[in-house]
Amino acid sequence: MDEDVRVKHLLVVYHSRSGGTRAMAEAVLAGATDPAVEGVEVRARSPFEADVADVAWADGVILGTPAHFGYMSGALKDFFERVYESLLDRTRGLPWALFVKGRSDVDGAVSSVQRIVTGLAWREVQPPVTVVGEVTDADLDRCVELGGAMAAGLALDVF
Repeated sequence: MDEDVRVKHLLVVYHSRSGGTRAMAEAVLAGATDPAVEGVEVRARSPFEADVADVAWADGVILGTPAHFGYMSGALKDFFERVYESLLDRTRGLPWALFVKGRSDVDGAVSSVQRIVTGLAWREVQPPVTVVGEVTDADLDRCVELGGAMAAGLALDVF
């Protein structure tokens, strides 16, 4: 790789308890770290670990959450509550994407995340990958594509 090319940074923040969202996250990470995509460093964090420094480091963010009671996970909400004020003027235009797993509905979780990142003035660069019910191989393929497209977009300065 050319030494003048700056390595881009992709942050993946996700929460999972039962494993469905974790499987989706692992697929996202597999796509994001595909050897065909050069020049992107990927950092995965739980919402309880991720902080302002992680987001400030990132050139793009992928968020993952289960849908609970028509909303994002409490862990992802905690992340936003801890970082929101500090990021308001620092991360405008930050490219982001989302994946959500729900038992019966994901719409409330998607819209709750979208409302918060709209307030941060982040830029949604891909439609959310959503799964209702059991995660299938086709769903995992969509997650691999999400991670790969985000990493490639950062590497090529598309976002």
